[in-house]
Amino acid sequence: MSDTSAALAEIHDFLPCRTPQQWIDNALANQDLMLIDHAHCEKKAASTALSLMYRYVDNTDLLNKMSRLAREELRHFEQVLSIMKKRGVEYGHLSPARYAAGLRSLVRTEDPGRLVDVLIVGAIIEARSCERFAALAPFLDDKLAEFYNGLLKSEARHYQDYLKLAEQANGGSVDERVGEFLAVERRLIEEVDSEFRFHSGPVN
Repeated sequence: MSDTSAALAEIHDFLPCRTPQQWIDNALANQDLMLIDHAHCEKKAASTALSLMYRYVDNTDLLNKMSRLAREELRHFEQVLSIMKKRGVEYGHLSPARYAAGLRSLVRTEDPGRLVDVLIVGAIIEARSCERFAALAPFLDDKLAEFYNGLLKSEARHYQDYLKLAEQANGGSVDERVGEFLAVERRLIEEVDSEFRFHSGPVN
């Protein structure tokens, strides 16, 4: 088993469910919209990493991991924009999916609980992104499939980094807390959504 296959197997074990086929069908029918929202997701991921660096300046491990993550996410953002330009897709504003807000609604307001929860949310979002890249790739044209397959390794590492930092911040296992977030994540992924987004549920 390759490193990427092993990482994906771990993510499938971690997440509470697979992406519904209906969402994959939605994505294939809305590839321009998928790319626009994907670009937004990469930019938001970089912003989250930078905000953690500004807030937790005394956490050296977090600073190093988030600095690298922010650089990688911005590079991915640039790559998505380049793909969009070649395909004549214009980047513009989109209303956010309910996904991230739904997860963040559980985040505690005081530290260290707040930091633990924000890191868990980061881990779940990265894991789901990785799972969706893998689910989509077999159905995409060669160029986009190659790009999405190429993202799997870094997204899987980001998930692991977030989870390790959450355990450090918690001073031990976060399994119970992760379980609470994953129960909400399952609903957000499986329940029908009103608008298609990269992290939406299926749209009828």
